[in-house]
Amino acid sequence: MVIGGNAEAERKVADLLDCDASVTLISPDPSETLVRLVEDGRVNWINRPYRAGDLKRAFLVILCEPHRENAEAIWREGESERALVNVMDDVPHCSFVAGSVVRRGQLVISISTSGAAPALAVRLRQRLEAIFDHEYASFLDVMGQLRETMATRFPDFEERRRRWYEIVDSDILSLIGAGDLELANRRLGELVGEDLPVRF
Repeated sequence: MVIGGNAEAERKVADLLDCDASVTLISPDPSETLVRLVEDGRVNWINRPYRAGDLKRAFLVILCEPHRENAEAIWREGESERALVNVMDDVPHCSFVAGSVVRRGQLVISISTSGAAPALAVRLRQRLEAIFDHEYASFLDVMGQLRETMATRFPDFEERRRRWYEIVDSDILSLIGAGDLELANRRLGELVGEDLPVRF
């Protein structure tokens, strides 16, 4: 359950959908982005403010509204339903703290200040997003496909581990980032052998 229709609610709904959650939005005035998600059938919508009883059988509840007259009631109902509750920027009304997350394909980096300074977590996420760009998603996609080949070619664990570190410590990531996929593939071949079944 996500309560609120602002930009923060958009982010929380998107994060939950990325986890294949079944999301219900409670808001009388959701943003255009949230309305599109409702129209696409990806989000259930209760078109009004929160009311007692809305959290029945909820597993997780996030309150994103800037005006939180209902925070205490939501917290109590969530607790009675044994739901996880997060009232944003209100640590006493949180049974969990949501980290700020960077996602690049299979790379997931979560930052948390344990509720002490959420704005710092956001700034750190923004910095990490600049450092860990699209090449990490491409790199991990190929590495995942390469695991079986690596196990076959290098049955000795120590040898296989050494090769993995050589790949990670090479210039392959920077080559992908620069768009030189041909050289990235050549470098990978040099490190683990030619005739690879995968390519960047």
